[in-house]
Amino acid sequence: MDDTNETFLATHWPFPCDPSIFEFPGKNPGDDPGIEPENDPGGGGNPVGGDTSMGFPFPEDPIKMPSVQVVLILAYSTIIVLGVLGNSLVIYVIYRFKTLRTVTNFFIANLAVADLLVNTLCLPFTLVYTLQGEWKFGGALCFLLPYAQCLAVHVSTVTLNVIALDRHRCIVYHLETRMRKDVCFGVIALTWVLSAILASPLAIFREYGSFTLEPGHTIQVCTEKWPGKSTDGTVYSISMLILQYFLPLSIISFAYARIWSKLRAHVSPAETVVSTSSAMSERHRRRRKTTKMLVTMVVVFAVSWLPFHAFQLATDIDSAVLDMQYFRLLYTIFHVVAMCSTFANPLLYGWMNRNYRAAFLSVFKCCRGGENRRGGRLDSIHPVGGAGGGGGGGRGRGKKIVIETQDTVSTHLNATDV
Repeated sequence: MDDTNETFLATHWPFPCDPSIFEFPGKNPGDDPGIEPENDPGGGGNPVGGDTSMGFPFPEDPIKMPSVQVVLILAYSTIIVLGVLGNSLVIYVIYRFKTLRTVTNFFIANLAVADLLVNTLCLPFTLVYTLQGEWKFGGALCFLLPYAQCLAVHVSTVTLNVIALDRHRCIVYHLETRMRKDVCFGVIALTWVLSAILASPLAIFREYGSFTLEPGHTIQVCTEKWPGKSTDGTVYSISMLILQYFLPLSIISFAYARIWSKLRAHVSPAETVVSTSSAMSERHRRRRKTTKMLVTMVVVFAVSWLPFHAFQLATDIDSAVLDMQYFRLLYTIFHVVAMCSTFANPLLYGWMNRNYRAAFLSVFKCCRGGENRRGGRLDSIHPVGGAGGGGGGGRGRGKKIVIETQDTVSTHLNATDV
């Protein structure tokens, strides 16, 4: 393989699930006689979503070692399985139990849908062309997959912002009127529309073609094809890095900082409607626990994606990073770390939120043939004192079986439970 082809391959290691771009800056293959666009009158473009580098040996490329490939298969497979099972479980319990059908939980379900799309539309394809090094999925998926992948990650980020701003509105400004469910669904639809717009360049500026590595050795590639200067891809990459990572995290950090300050001060005029100090303390405790869980979600998301984005930014600023011997291995490691965020949230819900933990346990008991097969509510989890009959698993006379009213899930209780 000559130096030209090695440079081409090194500078177009793909970004299969990067929310901002799918290639590193570098040599424009539109200037390389080896690229042969298919069904494209304009020609040119940068191999990307399909990758021309993957699977073809660089000198001492550690990613081609069998032991490394086994580790990659195990890592990606574990993330896919945990992500699909965990996010599907979150969506299912919100659908099944009426107690969980609240505004905040609809946003959480939207986040789970986005993560589920990443697990199903990103990682399996990423693993295949990481190991094989050629776009084997055809022209249609060349346009669809990078777009869908970018869309899903944008939805995750926008949804985290929506959750933070909604809680900020309720807690900091003591608003007693909750967002109506129809408004909630409208906001969710808007997150998808906005994310679709942000991701659209990856579907528009793209071509499917072939690339000749050496005489008699041609592979199929899925490439970005930016109009104008070859730096347009880098401009888009940095713009998306700001819009998808730094700006949203700044907004979220500001919102939760104000929320935490308000909760620490424990000043809430709306709480004067509560009849007892114990009720106020309980509500305050729920607010603090819920805020901790949501902040932890954001921290996990930020920390998971930070190495990947830092690596991306370093490459955009200095293309010499592409010459590193372990460039591809570092990229893959950072990508695996970033993808861990797609299965982390269900684990956080089960660990930090008793409502979700109870719902998960209820589903598991049903799968094992437990008592709570008929319940469409979480009325069979925790018996507490109170009037009324219990749900499916209730046994105590004069007791009502209800789920603990932690506010991230049971936001419908009253106007002051945020």
